[in-house]
Amino acid sequence: MAIAGQVALVTGAAQGIGRGIALRLARDGADVALVDLQPEALASVAAEIAAIGRRATIFVADVGDREQVRAAIDHAARELGGFDILVNNAGIAQVKALASVTPEDVERIFRINVHGVLWGIQAAAERFIATGRKGKIVNACSIAGHDGFALLGVYSATKFAVRALTQAAAKEYASRGITVNAYCPGVVGTSMWVEIDRMFSEITGAERGATFRKYVDGIALGRAETPEDVAALVSYLSGPDSDYMTGQSILIDGGMVCR
Repeated sequence: MAIAGQVALVTGAAQGIGRGIALRLARDGADVALVDLQPEALASVAAEIAAIGRRATIFVADVGDREQVRAAIDHAARELGGFDILVNNAGIAQVKALASVTPEDVERIFRINVHGVLWGIQAAAERFIATGRKGKIVNACSIAGHDGFALLGVYSATKFAVRALTQAAAKEYASRGITVNAYCPGVVGTSMWVEIDRMFSEITGAERGATFRKYVDGIALGRAETPEDVAALVSYLSGPDSDYMTGQSILIDGGMVCR
């Protein structure tokens, strides 16, 4: 258990990939602060972590609000006795032709996917520096941060932005011993992809499930990704085996996008 006794904070932890990451880090020995907008779902994940034998605390916050992100990290440090790892996992999807995108669409998705990551980086780095810890910051990127996808143009733009923030933060904080990396999933069998598939159906007229199947058919390893697949990479990026890695946005997609 490479991160035994450390404290991790995971945003978007109530379900899907975030839940999978939180449970994996708990199995790796960390105590976990769970952040999301759904208190009942957070309490359920906290109970799962307690069953593993680790401590968990929950904090309801909107990651698009800088002060709420700072408060979440303060809460984690106070309740769990430290702060070592931030996983900026929270994010939302948007399926829309570029010609139909409104200013409100752009503001909403950038507020969560980009601003939320930036506020997390700021607050985590500030805490690490103040306490002298060589912390880990792990950001949610995507295959759409490596390739722009039709009807996912603004979503793709947010994920390219996360790659840029990851690289810049890695360079700015390297002298402090803080590493900053990102994970880039592909097609994961979660409620987010159910919603993406639904939105594609409304635009293209495809039957429900067709878009999901089409993308899964393009995966070299022949199956949809699971939250546990993503969590395995986040486990590595959160632990000491990745101490010499920083500024990287790593594809974990079963071979959809090869670089």
